Parts: sequence; structure tokens; C-alpha cells
Amino acid sequence: MTREIRLRYAPSPTGHLHIGGARTALFNYLYARRLGGKFIVRIEDTDQTRNVENAAESQMENLKWLGVEWDEGDDIGGPYGPYRCMDRLDIYHQYMNQLLEEGKAYYCYATKDELDTEREEQIARGETPRIDEKHRHATPEQKEAFEKEGRKPSVHFIVPEDRSYTVHDLIRGEVTFETKEMGGDFVICRPDGIPTYNFAVVIDDYLMKISHVVRGEEHLSNTPRQLMIYEAFGWEVPEFAHLALILNQDGKKMSKRDESIIQFIEQYREMGYLPEAIVNFLVLLGWSPGGEQEIFTLSELEKLFSFDRVNKSPAVFDSTKMNWMNNHYLKSRPVDEIMEMCIPPLKEADFLEAELTPERKEWVKQLVALYQEQMSYCAQIVPLSALFFLEEVAYEEDAKAVLKEPQVKEVLTSFRQHLNASAEYTVEAISAALKATQKETGCKGKALFMPVRVAITGQAHGRDLGQTIFLIGQEKVAKRLEQVIKSL
Repeated sequence: MTREIRLRYAPSPTGHLHIGGARTALFNYLYARRLGGKFIVRIEDTDQTRNVENAAESQMENLKWLGVEWDEGDDIGGPYGPYRCMDRLDIYHQYMNQLLEEGKAYYCYATKDELDTEREEQIARGETPRIDEKHRHATPEQKEAFEKEGRKPSVHFIVPEDRSYTVHDLIRGEVTFETKEMGGDFVICRPDGIPTYNFAVVIDDYLMKISHVVRGEEHLSNTPRQLMIYEAFGWEVPEFAHLALILNQDGKKMSKRDESIIQFIEQYREMGYLPEAIVNFLVLLGWSPGGEQEIFTLSELEKLFSFDRVNKSPAVFDSTKMNWMNNHYLKSRPVDEIMEMCIPPLKEADFLEAELTPERKEWVKQLVALYQEQMSYCAQIVPLSALFFLEEVAYEEDAKAVLKEPQVKEVLTSFRQHLNASAEYTVEAISAALKATQKETGCKGKALFMPVRVAITGQAHGRDLGQTIFLIGQEKVAKRLEQVIKSL
């Protein structure tokens, strides 16, 4: 009988949706969709000390923003719920008790301080740290004495001796682990009654009929312990695939303190990246479809994705490529949509009023249209357009050099005169004033346009000159021209 295709993404609610987590979710989602299977989101919240309030909801909301939809989950339910670990404690205890009754696990009464001291002593002796298994053989009298002391036991799983466990990995091939190198028996339930990850994940994956476990390579070392638990219950093992790390641009493993890369999806969203660009970029971090194509829609990726083209080597996060890809998507979107994404950062910079009149919004739309092809992400509109909002012009060094050219005063004086003589202030009137200045002064090309641009914007380079001068506004343009002419 063919096994039903069911994949899951199981984040811990310890913070925002990280780019690594988003990639893992995408790979699971795409593979499930390609094979016509189900995709499940399960919240692994057993580490109560690290859980952050509303983090699960935030992560799911950002996954939906990326376009990832699931068939079962904590928010929508499903036939194998609950889909949050802390709501499944009774289920875990049922299976834990089975292992205790079958002699495959035991109560350990050692305190954390005792275990830590033992570990330190082993390291000091140059030994590989190993949990003391003496409580495996504790007598009923010893157990009673420990309990009278007020000790609460943890539950340890008995690791088979001199065995090897092989992980058949869809990306890495066969990876074998020896039990003698694994540090002895391991904890499956803490003294507070909350199961550890390695135990809960097996119970959940089995009961939820997960066919493929796709996760980061940091979990590869956990897999042999999980295989032992599958074996102890006599359960069918899912297929495994462990994704290589994502490295920063220096080729080093990313840490949450690494400021060289923006690491959370929420940050990209706030900066004005498009979800389609993020999805496209993340899927290509470690996966290649073959050929030269780099731009894919989510529906195209659903048809193409497979693990035989996932690289086992780490992928390098290239911010330049990320920005290029987002720029590609930004340029293809309607200006009204991009304007709405640009308004929040402009307001945050105090460049715009809280409430925009229709006229002011139309002006913002024209401003965004001026820079839409140039922006890598929408928050860039703030530094790009600052010259439109500031009262005083800040002159760049190459701009100052332009103002020293001999024709500058004549050009600016002529341009101001022709612009003031115009019956209206429009892009067409500005263009006519520039042509009249050229005719009057005999200056053309850079000799004409550079002095005008520098005097009004403080920059030697920029977007369309006529549209730029129009959007800066008649009053500011007149003031800036006057100040420069007086200084020459």
C-alpha cells in the first residue's frame, strides 16, 4: 500500500520567523504540493523557558504572507490534532508509560546539579560526557527514599549497546551513527512532566502520519535517537531530508547577533520586500531547477521542486542578489501598490503627514513612480527622496565641483528667469525653461543640466530632471536657485 504523502513544518514559538525556518517551511510545502500530498503546521512549544507570547501566531501570519497555506494546523484544526505540543501532554505520557512498563525506559532521580557535576568531572578526565545510568537499576527502596527527599524523576530512554543506526537521507545519502558515541541513555521526559523534543517529535510524527521529515541539518544528530524510539514502538520510519546551513556573505554560520544579514521575514516585510521575491530567493538557497531561469512563481515551484536537486553543501545568503530579485518584482507591480508600501516608511521618517489629502497622495504616487525602477525595497524611498522634503540642500562632493565651473552662474540665472516667466509650474514648463536657457547661454548637455540639477538637488546624478524639479515644488526650487546664485 502506497504511503500517503504528508509533510510538516514544526516551529518553536521562540521568536520571529527566521529566513532558515521560512526556507524549511517552503521546502516542505513545495514537496507536498508537487506530490499531491498534505502540508501540516505543528507548534513545538515544549521548551517553556524560551517561548515568546504570540510568536506562533506571528510566524504563521508571516508564512501566510509568503503565500504558504497548510491543510492542517493549530489555527485550522484537522483530523490528527491538537497541533500544539503542550496540548498533547496526555498523549505523550501514555506512550512514555508504555516504554516504562516494557523496560525500555526508567525513572532517573539524579538532580540537575548532580548531572552537571558528573559531566564536568568526565570532561576534566578527558572523557566523552555520558549520563550515569546507575538509576536504571535503582531498587524500590532507593526510589522510595529519593521520593521522600522530594526528588522528582526524569524519564530516560535506554540506549541499546554496541548498535549502529543509519539515517537514509534524501539529500545526504546514508549517514550512520554508533550508539557508543552517543553519550548513553537520554532524557525523554523532564521532572516537570514535559517531554523532550526527541520524544515528542516521534510521537507526533507517527500519530500525524508524517511521511517525510524535512528540517535543518542541526537536527541530523538527533535522528538516531529518534530512530531508537521508532524501533522501540515498532513503528514505520519516515523519510528524512536534512537541509544544509545558510551562511552569511563571509561564508560563516549565521547567528542571531549577526548584523550582516537581515534575518527575519517580518523585517523584510516592514522594509518593503515583496513576498514573491522572498519566496523565489529562499527556494534558490540550496536548490537548483537546472538551466538559467531564476525567476519563478510559487505555482511554478510547486511543479518543479524535488530533493534530488537540493545541494548538500551550505548556501550563501547573497544580499545583492536578494535586492536584485526584489527590484525585478517591484518594477513589474502597479505604482499604486508600491506607493502604499512606501507610505509607512515615509511617515516613520516624518516626511509625510498622518492623514494624506487626495492631492498629497497623488504627489506621493508621482514621487514613487520616479524611483520605482531604482528601488531594491520600498524603505529605500526615504534616503532616495530626502531631497524633496528637506529645507536645506546637502551638497555631495562631486556636486560641489560642478558649482565651480565657469558657466554655472549664467546658466542658473537664465534658467531662473525663464522658469519665473512661465505662466504655470508644470513638467512641460520646466522643460521649456531648460530649452530657453540652452538657446540663451549656448550651453547644452552636462554644461546645462548639471548646474541646474546640483543647485536644486545637491546631487550630480539623479532621476528625470524635469519631473524632479516639478515634484520638489516651485517655492523650494526658487529658494534653492536664489541661494546658489547669491553664493557664486
